[in-house]
Amino acid sequence: MHFNLLRVGLISAGMIAVAATATASQSTTMGTEYQQMPSYSGQDLELIANSTSTRWRLWSPMASAAQVLLYDTDRNTAPTDTIDMTRADHGTWTAMVDRGLYGKFYTFRIKHDGRWLDETPGVWTKAVGTNGRRAAIIDMSATDPHGWSADRGPELKHLTDAIIYEMHHRDFSISPTSGIVNKGKFLALTEHDTKSPDGLSTGIDHLKELGVTHVHILPSYDYTSVDEANLATPQYNWGYDPQNYNAPEGSYSTNPADPSTRISEMKRMVKALHDAGIGVVMDVVYNHTALGDGSNFSLTAPGYYYRHREDGSYSDASGCGNETASERQQMRDFIINSVRYWAKEYHIDGFRFDLMAIHDTETMNQVAAALKQINPSAFVYGEGWTAGDSPLPTAQRALKDNVWMMPGVAVFSDDIRDAVKGHYSDAADRGFATGKPGNEETVKIGIAGATDHPQLDWTKANNSKKPYAIAPTQVINYVSYHDDLMLTDKLRHSMTRPEENDSVRQRAARLAQTIVFTSQGTPFMWCGEEIFRDKKGVHNSYKSPDSINAIDWHLKAENAAQMEYYKQLIALRKAHPAFRMTTAKDVARHLVFDKTNVPNLISYSLRDHANGDEWKEIKVIFNGSDQTRHISIPKADWTVVAEDGRINANGLASSHGGRMEVAPLSALILARTK
Repeated sequence: MHFNLLRVGLISAGMIAVAATATASQSTTMGTEYQQMPSYSGQDLELIANSTSTRWRLWSPMASAAQVLLYDTDRNTAPTDTIDMTRADHGTWTAMVDRGLYGKFYTFRIKHDGRWLDETPGVWTKAVGTNGRRAAIIDMSATDPHGWSADRGPELKHLTDAIIYEMHHRDFSISPTSGIVNKGKFLALTEHDTKSPDGLSTGIDHLKELGVTHVHILPSYDYTSVDEANLATPQYNWGYDPQNYNAPEGSYSTNPADPSTRISEMKRMVKALHDAGIGVVMDVVYNHTALGDGSNFSLTAPGYYYRHREDGSYSDASGCGNETASERQQMRDFIINSVRYWAKEYHIDGFRFDLMAIHDTETMNQVAAALKQINPSAFVYGEGWTAGDSPLPTAQRALKDNVWMMPGVAVFSDDIRDAVKGHYSDAADRGFATGKPGNEETVKIGIAGATDHPQLDWTKANNSKKPYAIAPTQVINYVSYHDDLMLTDKLRHSMTRPEENDSVRQRAARLAQTIVFTSQGTPFMWCGEEIFRDKKGVHNSYKSPDSINAIDWHLKAENAAQMEYYKQLIALRKAHPAFRMTTAKDVARHLVFDKTNVPNLISYSLRDHANGDEWKEIKVIFNGSDQTRHISIPKADWTVVAEDGRINANGLASSHGGRMEVAPLSALILARTK
C-alpha cells in the first residue's frame, strides 16, 4: 500500500539513478510514438520448445539486431552458442534450431542505438535458474504433480462468499514452533499433521481449522532482493520488487538452481491447498519493476513499457522509481496474458493487484474478463490508489472512486479500515472499536459495502464522500494487512491506558473483526491475527528478520479463546448468506440501521430472510466504548449468537428481547427465525 524505495530495497545510489533516469533517445520517443509502435498478440512469445525443435520470438521493435545466447548452466559459464535472430512481423525477432534443448539455458540481447545492451532472460520467460538471470528450457508438462489435470480450486458463486487470509510463505512456517519441515518454502503448505510445541495444529491444518476459503500469498513470482545463491544466510523480503513475472521465486523452492523444482513445488502447494478446499490468491505487482533501465522490460524494448515525465525521467506513481504503462497495447497484453498464464498453468484462483490505480480501467476490465473465461470462480481485487501522481489521467485510473467502471473488480475499503481501528498513518489514533467517537457513519458505510444506501450520510464520512461500489462484491473489508501496523501492534500503540492490557485489546480486536466479518463485502485478514500475533511494532517489515515477521505458534495455545472466536465468526458468516448479499438493491432493502444517537454505538438489522437466509432477522449491535450500553430489542424469540466477547454460530443462549446490555468493546448479535 505505502510504497517507497526502502520497501523494495532499492537503496543504493546507483540503483536509484538507474531507476530514475531514462536515456536521451527515450526522452524523444514518448507517449503517442510508443502507442504507434506495432504490437504482437501471438501466443508464441519467448519460447516454444519440444524434444525435436526450439523456437524463440522476442518483441523488440526498436532493436537493430537481436541474438539468443545458449548456456549449459544457469550461471558462471560462458555461452556455448550465439544465434542471430531474424526480424519478423509486428516488431518481433525470431530464431529456431532443429533440435530439442531441454536442460539448457538462454538469454537474449538486442542492439539498440548502436550498442549491444546487457543480456536478459526476456520478459516472458517461464522458467529460470538461480537469481533469475538466465531462462531455462524445460518440459513444463513434467512439472505437473500427480492428479494435476483434475485439480480445481473451490467453486465460488460470488466474491462475497470468500474469506481471504493473507500470508507470507516465510512468516507462516519459518518458526521452530511451526513443526513444519520445509520451513519458508512452497512445500510448507503441503505438510499435514504438523503441530506446535503445545500439540495444536499449524500450517495447512490450521487453515482448515480456522475455516478460511482462500489464502492470499504475498508475491511468489521471481523477485530480486533475496540472493538465491546464498540462502544459508537468513534473508527476508515481501517480494514487491519484480524481476521475472512468470516464473516462481527460487528462495521458496528447495533447489533454486533447478528451474523445474521451483515450478513443480509451487504447483504441489496449490494442489495441496485445493485438496484442502482452499483457493489460492496471488499478489501481483505489474505496476513497477525493481529496476528501470536494467529491467527485462528495458533490455528488450527500451522505454516502451514505462511512463515518463516530459524531461525523460521515469514517472513514479509507485514510489519505487518507475511505473509501467498499462495503456500501451504490448504492456496491456503482457499483464492480461501473464494473469491468464498463472491461472491456466498454476491454477491460481484469484489475483490481488498491488497499487492497482497505476493501471487503467480498461486493462483491469480485460483482466477480469479473461480470468472468468478460464475459471468462472476466479476473481480480481486490488489497491484502489497510487503512491504518487501519474501521467495517466485520473479518469482512466483503476481507482477506488472509479471501481463503478470495473464491475468485475473489487477494491480495498480504507473507509472501514481507518474508521474501525484508527488512521493507518497515526499509530496512536483510535477508531470506533477502540473508543473514539465520530467514526460511526464511516463504519456504517463499511457495513453497507460502500453502496448507495438510503440511510447513509456520506457528508459525515472520513475518506470517501460518495458511494463508490455498485455492488458489495466490489469491496474488500479489512482492518489490517501486511502494510502498516498490523492489528495487534496498532492496538498496543493506541490503547495505552493503565487498564488497557492485552486482554482488553483482544476484546477490541474481536469487535473490529466482527465488524469486518459481518459487513457486506468480502472479509480479508492478515495471517496470525487469529492468535494475536504481533510484529514487535514494526509497521514496514518488508525486510525485517524472522524475529519480527515469523508467527510464534506458541500463541495459539496462549490465545486459544481468540482463535476460537475467529473460528466461530468465520463459521457464522459462512452459514448465513445475509452477511453476503450481492447487489446494492438487496443491501438497501434488507439492511436497516437503527437510530441510536449514542457515540460508539451502532445497531442494525438484516431483515426478511436477507439473501435467502434461514433467519428472518439478524440484529447486530456494536459497542466501541469502554462503557456498558443498553438497547431495546423487539419482543420475540431470539437466539443470542454473540455477547460480551463470546460468539457461537449455533447460539450461546436464548432471549425474549426487551432492554438488553451491550458490554464494552463487544458485539451483540441476535437472530430469530419468525
